[in-house]
Amino acid sequence: MTVIPSDNKLDVMATNLDAAVTQKYDGILIDHGDASALTGGVDKAIAAGIPVVAFDSGLTNAGVTSIAQNDQKMAEQTLAALAKDSGGKGSIVKIWVAGFPPMESRQIAYKAFLDANPDIKELTSYGTADGAQLDAQTKTEAILKQYPEKGSITAIWAAWDEFAKGAANAVKQAGRDEIKIYGIDLSDEDLALIQDPTSPWVASAAVDPSSIGQVQVRYLYQKLHGDDTPPTVQLDSVYVSRDALPTDKKSNDRRSVPIRGRMGRERHRQYGIPQGA
Repeated sequence: MTVIPSDNKLDVMATNLDAAVTQKYDGILIDHGDASALTGGVDKAIAAGIPVVAFDSGLTNAGVTSIAQNDQKMAEQTLAALAKDSGGKGSIVKIWVAGFPPMESRQIAYKAFLDANPDIKELTSYGTADGAQLDAQTKTEAILKQYPEKGSITAIWAAWDEFAKGAANAVKQAGRDEIKIYGIDLSDEDLALIQDPTSPWVASAAVDPSSIGQVQVRYLYQKLHGDDTPPTVQLDSVYVSRDALPTDKKSNDRRSVPIRGRMGRERHRQYGIPQGA
């Protein structure tokens, strides 16, 4: 297997996809792409007889199986917890970045959340995919200085776990223990942070990473075997909160909790995998 990283840059990912087609891999797995950048390259792959299975990329090309998490549901799960914990009122900060299908889907749920909770106001929004954690920490530090009074910020909603980690570092260092953070996606490191009673990050919603990888590779196997595969597959998520985790031992193993961080994959033969995240 060949992994071709793209470092969250869609133009690089498109170039890597074209290279994978030129090198005539047996199959191509795509991770966190975007239809506007990749549709042309995917069409070339299909025309060359190379099967393609994409995850979180918004692709609708004929012959492609597109796998996605239920991103709106994950956003709804964490936002519902935020609303409940805050009593349906307060001032919040949103950390997200536009231009990626999962983020755009999560934004739909976020807008509906604000419409349904008029007493919850957004103070500001920021985020970038490049250096996401450090950028989130730096900008959160600036916002905390802009709103220094306790109670001026009720919560932070982070649309990605990298954002949540950065925000959690800033909030903890500032001693603003009244601010709660709600995230999406989860890794082993994230799980330990949520379980830590001194961490402001209290909950996340996610899909099991191993199941994502297994499903993606299984559909590629089926395509290589000549089997029919569906055009779209949606994976369900679970809500993980601190109060649901054990207090007598450290939960840092995702095998014990159904969660998702960066995508896991089974590896076999030669598959070109342009990676967006």
